[in-house]
Amino acid sequence: MNLNLYLILEFEFKYLVRYLLPLSSNTADLLRKLSLRTRIFVTMIVLVMISSILIAGTTFYQYREQSKDYHQVRLGKKEDQVRQSVVFTLKQTTYPLTTENLGLIFKDDIYQIADVLSAPFNIYDLDGQLIKSSRPKFETQTQSNCLDVEILNNLDSSPEKRYVERNSAIGDQYQASYTFINDKRFKPIGILNLPYYEDNSFYDKELKEFLIRLGTICVLMLLLAVGLAYFISMYITRSLQTVSEMMNKTDLTRRNEKIFIQDPSSEIGKLVDSYNAMIDELEQSAAKLARSEREQAWREMAKQVAHEIKNPLTPMRLSVQSFERKFDPNDPEVAAKVEEYSKTLIQQIDTMSNIASAFSNFAEMPAQQNETLNVIEIVKLALEIFTEDYIHFISEEEEIIAKLDRTQLIRVVTNLVKNAIQAVPDVESPRILVSVMSENDVVKLAVADNGIGIQDAYMDKVFEPKFTTKSSGMGLGLGMVKNIVESYKGSIEFSSKAEKGSVFIVRFPKEK
Repeated sequence: MNLNLYLILEFEFKYLVRYLLPLSSNTADLLRKLSLRTRIFVTMIVLVMISSILIAGTTFYQYREQSKDYHQVRLGKKEDQVRQSVVFTLKQTTYPLTTENLGLIFKDDIYQIADVLSAPFNIYDLDGQLIKSSRPKFETQTQSNCLDVEILNNLDSSPEKRYVERNSAIGDQYQASYTFINDKRFKPIGILNLPYYEDNSFYDKELKEFLIRLGTICVLMLLLAVGLAYFISMYITRSLQTVSEMMNKTDLTRRNEKIFIQDPSSEIGKLVDSYNAMIDELEQSAAKLARSEREQAWREMAKQVAHEIKNPLTPMRLSVQSFERKFDPNDPEVAAKVEEYSKTLIQQIDTMSNIASAFSNFAEMPAQQNETLNVIEIVKLALEIFTEDYIHFISEEEEIIAKLDRTQLIRVVTNLVKNAIQAVPDVESPRILVSVMSENDVVKLAVADNGIGIQDAYMDKVFEPKFTTKSSGMGLGLGMVKNIVESYKGSIEFSSKAEKGSVFIVRFPKEK
């Protein structure tokens, strides 16, 4: 077997065992981070490469064992042929069969036997000294004139009285068999040595050609595996990608679509069924939650309405009871007292009417009548109803055109300004600044004041319908503003600092 080829394959195998199989922790972490598609792709490629290496290694091992068996059989056949020729010569000779006469017996016959059988051989005496060789120049090689003691000991101790020596010489494998030459009484009189050099050129050529063919097939298999791995990984992960996209789109605030995949695998089918079942449960839970929230909201609203209505009813009841107790038809000031009593009742009735109107306006927004208008002009118009001299309006633009509902825009401005006015009653130098500007496709309306501000504990409750920090009012103004703004797909935000003031910023899209 070619030694270079063996060393190359051995090096490749050791490299595979040392560097590819025992993955380091960093490599393992990297593999865990790879997507499923990439894992499938890489796994198929690695399997093809490992299979190719194993096939090449198995082929090399098979050729080596086949070559070894061939040379053992061939050496045995050569040895049998030579022994038969030696026995035949011993039977035909007229010399006494002794060790001393072996040189004379095979003086000429040794060359004839070696030539006919194409098998050179040597004859040694029982002490290992060379007697005769079929090679004419063998006698000049003094290093081969005497056998090693190890060979003689192994030959004597062998039950078969046969010993085979294996060595390497100049890159080739060398074998030599040693057997006894017996006389007619089976008494050893000499040692027959048959040297045998293994010729592996045929097997090396066959192995090289086979490995070339195998390499070509492996390259084709690798290319085919790359294509199959790509399409298989795409096919396997396509359904998972669909499930992932649908899960990312899942939203509690809207109706979610179910997944329908044609002819899915059993595993993907179970995953899709679980997702669809989850969507059904999610919709049921969302419906229950929405119903619960609506019921809770109505309960809170009912409590607020009852509370607000009771406030004016109490003074009305006291006024009626006081009038009933103190009323005297003969009192000269009866007309003035009746007039005062009537004014008190009318004032409380107006309060109740305002409460009812406020809740009605909050619960039912009028339909939007979008029209193209100048926002600057409408904001100025909304500010004209306020007489406070500390309210200022600024804008760097003369005209900002947008499609909005005039009435609702006025309601937004008036509610924000009223909220700011209620925040500055105790400020020494009150100031309210209203500004309008254009930001690309958005109209920005800002209302800032230097009032009492909002404490951090109340920041999350500002837009709740019933929240207020004022001694009067129902806390519906900012909630109404938020409803109007969100109906236009706009946004409202604020920043505030206690005892410093607040800024409310509203953004409307110019085109709804």
